[in-house]
Amino acid sequence: MKSAILNLLRDEGEEVSGEVLSKELGTSRVSVWKHINGLREAGYVIEASSRGYRLTSSPDLLLGWEFPERGKKFQHFTTVDSTMDVARVLADGGAEGGTVVVAESQNRGRGRLSREWFSPRGGIYFTLILRPEIAPAYAPRMNLMASVAVARTLRNLLGLDARLKWPNDVLIEGRKVCGILAEMGAEMDAVKFINIGVGINANLSIARYGEKAASLKDFKGTQVSRKDILNSLLEEMFRQQSLLTTGDLLEEWKSLSATLNREVRIETIGGEIAGRAVDIDSNGALVIKGKDGSLRTAFAGDCFHL
Repeated sequence: MKSAILNLLRDEGEEVSGEVLSKELGTSRVSVWKHINGLREAGYVIEASSRGYRLTSSPDLLLGWEFPERGKKFQHFTTVDSTMDVARVLADGGAEGGTVVVAESQNRGRGRLSREWFSPRGGIYFTLILRPEIAPAYAPRMNLMASVAVARTLRNLLGLDARLKWPNDVLIEGRKVCGILAEMGAEMDAVKFINIGVGINANLSIARYGEKAASLKDFKGTQVSRKDILNSLLEEMFRQQSLLTTGDLLEEWKSLSATLNREVRIETIGGEIAGRAVDIDSNGALVIKGKDGSLRTAFAGDCFHL
C-alpha cells in the first residue's frame, strides 16, 4: 500500500486528495491517512492541505516498498552485523532464489578472507540469494557474473568508466568502489545456493582509505540514487545469470578488465606469482605469463597492479 501511495503521489507531482487516493487504492481514507503517517515516520516529507497530499522529498533509504516488484523476497534492515550472515541463515532455511537482504549499515561487514568492509550509512550493502541450476564447476564464475553486472550498471546508469580488477573488485580510475563476495552451499554434484554479497561505496566519505578507494559521489560530484542503482543492478544480475555457462560471460569480463595485459603480482596461499596477466580460463582463474615465458594460473589470491 505504501508503494502504491508513493507511485500515485510521484506520478501526479502535485496534491492528490485523500478521496482520489482511497478510490484508486480501493481502501478507506482512514487507511490512506495511516499509511501516509507511516511514510512520514520513515522520513518522507508529505505535505497536507485542503486540496490533498503532496510528496516533497524522499529519504535516501532502500526500503522494501521502494522495490514492490521484489515482494516478500526483499528484506531491509537498518543495521546488521553482516548481510552475508543473515542471508546464510535464510538460505539454509529454504529461502527462495532471488531473495535480497539489504542493510543501511553493517557492524561487521566483510570481504574476502573475512577482511573488514567499511560499511557506514550511505553505501549499498546487500546479499542476493541465488539457486542456479548449474554444476558446482561453474560456481567460480559467479564472481565474474556479479562484477560484470556492477560494472555494466555503473556505466549505463551513471556514465562512469567502471573496470574490473581480478578477482572481485570494481574500479573507477584505478580506485576501488565496489567489492564482491560469494559463498556457496553445495553437495557433490549440485549447487544448493550461492549467496552474492555486494558492497558499493555510493554516498559516503572514505578518506580513511586514501587513494586506494573512492565513492560514486566523488566521481559524480553529487549524491547518486542508491535506489536506482540497486534496482538496476539486481535486474542486470538476473540477466547476466543466463550467461553463466557460456563463453559470452568470459568475453564480457575480459572486455571490462583492468587487470589483463598488465604486470601484476598475485599473493596466494602457496606463494607469489608475478608476471603479465594474459587471460582468464574457463573458471575465471587468472593466467600469468612469467618473464621466462612460462604460464602459471592463479585460482585465488590478492592481485596487485604494478
